[in-house]
Amino acid sequence: MKPFSLRIGRETVTIEPTLADRVVNYFSPERGIHRMRARAQMAIVGGYTGARRDRKQTSSWNPGDGDADSVILYDLPELRDRSRDLERNSPIAAGAINTKVTNVVGTGLKPRAAIDREILSGLTEEQADAWERLAEAEFRLANWCKTFDVEHQFNFFQSQDIVFRSMLSAGDTFVNLPRIPRPGNPYTLRTNFIEADRVCNPNSRADTATMVAGVEKDSHGAPVKYHVAKFHPGNLRYAKKREWLELKAVDSEGRRLVLHVYRKRRIGQTRGVPDLAPVVELIKQFSTYTDNEIQAAVVSSLLTVVVKSSNPNPELVDQDEKAKERIDTEGIKLGSGSVIGLWPDEDISIVDPKRPNVAAQAFLHAMAEQIGVAIEMPFEILVKHFTSSYSAAQAALLEFWRYVLSCRFWLAADYCQPIWELVITEAVALGRLPAPGFLNDPLIRMAYLGCEWVGDARGHIDENKAVNSAAKRVAEGFSTKARETSGLTGGDWERDEKQRAKEQKIEGPRVAAMVRAETPPAPEPSAADLDAADNANQEDAP
Repeated sequence: MKPFSLRIGRETVTIEPTLADRVVNYFSPERGIHRMRARAQMAIVGGYTGARRDRKQTSSWNPGDGDADSVILYDLPELRDRSRDLERNSPIAAGAINTKVTNVVGTGLKPRAAIDREILSGLTEEQADAWERLAEAEFRLANWCKTFDVEHQFNFFQSQDIVFRSMLSAGDTFVNLPRIPRPGNPYTLRTNFIEADRVCNPNSRADTATMVAGVEKDSHGAPVKYHVAKFHPGNLRYAKKREWLELKAVDSEGRRLVLHVYRKRRIGQTRGVPDLAPVVELIKQFSTYTDNEIQAAVVSSLLTVVVKSSNPNPELVDQDEKAKERIDTEGIKLGSGSVIGLWPDEDISIVDPKRPNVAAQAFLHAMAEQIGVAIEMPFEILVKHFTSSYSAAQAALLEFWRYVLSCRFWLAADYCQPIWELVITEAVALGRLPAPGFLNDPLIRMAYLGCEWVGDARGHIDENKAVNSAAKRVAEGFSTKARETSGLTGGDWERDEKQRAKEQKIEGPRVAAMVRAETPPAPEPSAADLDAADNANQEDAP
């Protein structure tokens, strides 16, 4: 039985007969033809060209169909190492990560207590405001100076930088939350930051259904323990014998003991992937190409001369028939206005590498655009280039700001809010924050733990337009002064209003004195003016 070809529209499909086809065709050629025709029609019945296997363009495309961990974990160590290497040595990779950290974290996300006043209806507005201010003060005390970190390296706001940066570089990071008392601070909550490489299966054991890349899970897939190497796998100075520690994910009451900070992009994903993973190869090629172009430009700045000679041995020149002497070329150098003599059989050729390459900028621009698309950074933001137009720059900033807001929301939910909840819970347990029903009713606890996280202001190209737009939104009822203040300056309108009232109280007498000093005194009325005024009064009298 020969291969069967069927043309439907513009498509021609060729089907190779299988053993079953040959058997059917042997006993019933008619049924064999119908069978082959049906197979040909099934081959092109799909609606997606990208899923076709009979097209030349996709015939060799055979992606794996594994779950999230199957396609991630095997490559993860190499991705981490290459991502960190690019961050150290590639300007565009380092710039991308630094720009994201600066815009998302900046000086740190600040907490603003926002209790649910409908649930806590027993509190007046004044009492609720006072409780929120006290909660924020207690949180600042808990994270005061650098007692927040077990190594005395960070306070809470500084720690957000290292947590977010580690997540971008390595894919994820872990934060252990031990209880360590320290003098001068009533709070015992501390943080211990663990690099992603240290969380791994003990003794390099293979993954199982309940143990994946150092994360031990229960039957539902929830993390139960984290297995942490005592030293980094790449540390060869101290660890001759590798040891592991077991850290519980939660305590008996469900409170978090370890925070696993990463962005989960697929169901069933146990570990995070570095932010540069989709463009690791492209950035490496980008850096290599840039280095080569720079080297070529440097070489082209040097005048390279090649001496051509018809002598079969250019290093030797006949001085007489009996002796040959070696030419001394060590003293011959190119110089400004220099004239160098050549032998009669020699000529020169100047090397011209055609650099700088006029097409390099356009090529690098196109590559940078692809890199920016993959890591959610517009080209203008990635390369800090805002010379195309005002509208293009504004659109780039707006698009990147959406990414910044989503990352802030995620960082606040996975790292900042759990820290806030643990501190406020400890403050209530210590009796430093009055919160009736907090420890008994989960609904009341949730109402007290409400918090908004505010980062640095966005900034605007044209401040006048931004302020006018904000004022118009407030006037039309589309926004509030508190929200616009937060968006424009990152400030707190309520506190700013109190500060303004204080400033007016202090500045009022001085300003009034300045106004009086600048106002010229009224001239003394003349005798004629006084007589005219008396006559007017007499005429008005009844």
